[in-house]
Amino acid sequence: MMTYLLFALGLVALFFGGEYLVRGATAIAKHFRLSPMVIGLTIVGFGTSAPEMLVSVQAAMAGQPAIAIGNVLGSNIANILLILGISALIAPLIIPVRKLWRDLGFMLLATAVIWVMLLDGNVTRFDGILLALGLIIFLATAFLTGKVEPEEANEGDIPQWKAWA
Repeated sequence: MMTYLLFALGLVALFFGGEYLVRGATAIAKHFRLSPMVIGLTIVGFGTSAPEMLVSVQAAMAGQPAIAIGNVLGSNIANILLILGISALIAPLIIPVRKLWRDLGFMLLATAVIWVMLLDGNVTRFDGILLALGLIIFLATAFLTGKVEPEEANEGDIPQWKAWA
């Protein structure tokens, strides 16, 4: 019985934590005049990927690299097919074509690169450096092309300290 109660409490905490994360990220995006998509790619994306990264690092350090690779690939499949699919079922996702092609191009390139890296069954330190450089290039491109025009302040805007917290 206690397990079910803790599970339910965990789901409630997850819901409210996600709600606060999205509200804070939106406020930060407005403050820096960034598109919500860029904030989704960075703050929300990194925030929700942190537990997966921890699991992958622990698995690699424990000599279980297959768990790390499976975690990354499984997470990407779940994010693209499950989360994006369910979100689109609930409400249409309207994305400007220019941004869609930029992000889709990077995603396809990253998929091809990791596929080639895995052909020999190893992801080396050099491969990791290449992947990290790819992330830096993608983030720089997203930030440079993700600026939006300043909007009038909304009554519901939250203070920056709360957004970052």
